[in-house]
Amino acid sequence: MKAVLVVDMLRGFLEPGRSLYGGDACRTIIPGLRTYLERERAHGSLLVFLADTHDPDDLEFRMFPPHCVRGTEEAEVIPELADLADASIVVPKRRYSGFYDTPLDVILSDRDVTEVAVTGVMTDICVLHTTADLRNRDYDTTVVTDCVASFDPAAHAFAIEHMRRVLGARLASSGELAGALSE
Repeated sequence: MKAVLVVDMLRGFLEPGRSLYGGDACRTIIPGLRTYLERERAHGSLLVFLADTHDPDDLEFRMFPPHCVRGTEEAEVIPELADLADASIVVPKRRYSGFYDTPLDVILSDRDVTEVAVTGVMTDICVLHTTADLRNRDYDTTVVTDCVASFDPAAHAFAIEHMRRVLGARLASSGELAGALSE
């Protein structure tokens, strides 16, 4: 089975005025990501939304401003994708990787997932660390290049290349993957 991970498409990262707003580069992926997720769901892929969800006194706030605090709007999936999240699995996480102290490994193994596509924000932080943990667990992993983004273009480019060269993740656009589904 194939799973699509949707990393941190949350109000705290994608709405202007929030403490860790990712900017226009992050917002531009929303329409294409929605189309890709709808297509994957129609083909039977498991959609898993990873949601940065912190306690008010989280130690991560020593590095980053408080964001996505449990029970606040910032920790909610953006309205543009909320209906898809409601019909999917949502996994709260409190660290960069979607695997750290979450049931993600069990969710994927219980459903016999062998192939995972990774989408979302921030490419150089949570997308990168989740992809590293997928590859460390030997999942066939594809980073959907037009469905990931970051506030830092240089760090985004580094992370994409690192995931390909060092982690061994496949890179493909949603359009390339659409061709693979129709074959």
